Amino acid sequence: MSFSAITKDELARVVGSKNCCRLSELAALIKMDGSVQISGLKQTSLNIVTENAAVARKIFKLLKNLFGLSTEILVRRKIRLRKNNVYLVRIPPQPAVGDILNKMGVAEGGFSAAESGIKPELVQRDCCGRAYLRGAFLGGGSVNNPEGTYHLEIITDNLPHAQDIAGLMQRFGLPAKVSPRKNWHVVYLKGSEQIVECLNHMGAHSALLDFENVRIYKDMRNQVNRLVNCETANLNKTVNAAVRQLDNIKYLAETIGLSKLPKSLREAAELRLQYPDVSLKELGELWDPPVGKSGVNHRMRKLERLAEQVRSRKGNNGS
Repeated sequence: MSFSAITKDELARVVGSKNCCRLSELAALIKMDGSVQISGLKQTSLNIVTENAAVARKIFKLLKNLFGLSTEILVRRKIRLRKNNVYLVRIPPQPAVGDILNKMGVAEGGFSAAESGIKPELVQRDCCGRAYLRGAFLGGGSVNNPEGTYHLEIITDNLPHAQDIAGLMQRFGLPAKVSPRKNWHVVYLKGSEQIVECLNHMGAHSALLDFENVRIYKDMRNQVNRLVNCETANLNKTVNAAVRQLDNIKYLAETIGLSKLPKSLREAAELRLQYPDVSLKELGELWDPPVGKSGVNHRMRKLERLAEQVRSRKGNNGS
């Protein structure tokens, strides 16, 4: 089961303690996945479609507990793709359907209002705002496995609704953004800390702990890799410098002789030949009295320049 499915499974079992929160969550689910159907006799019914059995059960219970309506669940099987079950929660035509839709901001001002944003009364309280986010995520959200890239999103085909969901997240300090994707509008979060905070607001505490565990392990592993890479790079740099220094010193010994070098350079050359594998700092500590790393580096650079001068003179004489 994917991390997104595990998160939804947990959220589907979270029940708001207040009726106002339950109404907000149900409104979000209907806004995301619901459709209003009007028969020839102008009778109104409501269909809510989901592929998640736990979400379907939650919608059914919310409708029953809040309104006591006659509600039915139909199960259909997809013919194509993965052949998952599709669950249809249906409220048949009843006198109270119109009033209920109006309360949830779906049919207010006519059925075209389904293309509007969130009804403000539904999210006035913070607890209701969190419940609405939970419903919106259950209806059209997903979150990547933290082992990969950090990404949480909620997809809707309604731009005002997407903007309101982003605004609701921003109210809780989450820097959500809205981006178009074909005929859809995506509300998304990218940062790991933002996603953790969002999961906390929605009530997915077990998923949050799993996310944090993976994130901490991943961050620690990345930190160790960076340290190892840094140490490896420094070691390679030290080895390459030592090899280059040895080549220059051996060349000077073969051409002009180390005895003709100034005392400080001759000592540096002899110590490097004697200790080819040590760092500049360690090489300086072998001096009597000890010499700092910068002092040793200065002498090695002088030896390198001297070797280049000798090579240049020999090259010119040879031509």
